[in-house]
Amino acid sequence: MTATDRSLELISTAAQAAADKLAHDIIAYDVSDVLSITDAFLLASAPNDRQVKSIVDEIEERLNKELGVKPVRREGDREARWVLLDYVDIVVHVQHTEERVFYALERLWKDCPELDLPADAKATRGKGAEHVRREQAADEALEMRELGGELR
Repeated sequence: MTATDRSLELISTAAQAAADKLAHDIIAYDVSDVLSITDAFLLASAPNDRQVKSIVDEIEERLNKELGVKPVRREGDREARWVLLDYVDIVVHVQHTEERVFYALERLWKDCPELDLPADAKATRGKGAEHVRREQAADEALEMRELGGELR
């Protein structure tokens, strides 16, 4: 069994919405052969809680406006560290970058076929790691300045 055309349409629209809100590392898997409850998972991440919420809101609005669907369930909204949107045919996971690294959902679904996504969504691959490297470099620079001040 493979993901339905409707599921692929939902995934594509949700992925584009996430990319438009600058999500990182957008990827989708066809999980229809291993799960009976849904056809596909979309994973995306962002470096802060506010952006996670913004991405989730955009996905929800775009799927409703363009395809006339609303999620049957929305979880994790309060903390905005990992928000799940369940559309039955697809499930969208938008995670804070730290949760994405910790839970590594890609490892769970790596044997499932990856779904083709819009070019904008594909272009987000590696952005999470790039963001983490920039944050670490900034932290190290700050630490060096602080240490330099102590040595004087």
